[in-house]
Amino acid sequence: MNFRKATEKDLAEIVKMMADDVLGKKRENFQSPLPIEYVKAFQKINIDKNQELIVLENENLEVIGTMQLTFIQYISYVGGIRAQVENVFIKANQRGLGMGKKMLEWAIKRAKEKNAHIIQLTSNKERPRAIKFYEELGFKSTHEGLKLYL
Repeated sequence: MNFRKATEKDLAEIVKMMADDVLGKKRENFQSPLPIEYVKAFQKINIDKNQELIVLENENLEVIGTMQLTFIQYISYVGGIRAQVENVFIKANQRGLGMGKKMLEWAIKRAKEKNAHIIQLTSNKERPRAIKFYEELGFKSTHEGLKLYL
């Protein structure tokens, strides 16, 4: 298993994983070629030193997982850094094999390397199994999240 920053060549596989999901089917647009909006978003993420779009490769160098880490500088916590985990996806044929656990353990290690004082994530309430999974890794529900879709 190998973790690395995603390249633009990985983008189609990343979007495909995101679209191959109960909620992703409603919001993603996987097609070939990919809509240019995905490419533009990747380019913005790629040049931002506080963003890391990560892929997990198997021994055959096939991308089987992805996640995005964002490092947020705060004034509070004496100028602390928070690591935000987003868009954790595992390829359908790899789910249930421990890849998600490996990804989150790697994310925690990476957050420590960046001197983050906390690592946080959100999970849709429609994903009770995912929430249970995160809790088993030590994540605690401490806040109530709110959104306003624009």
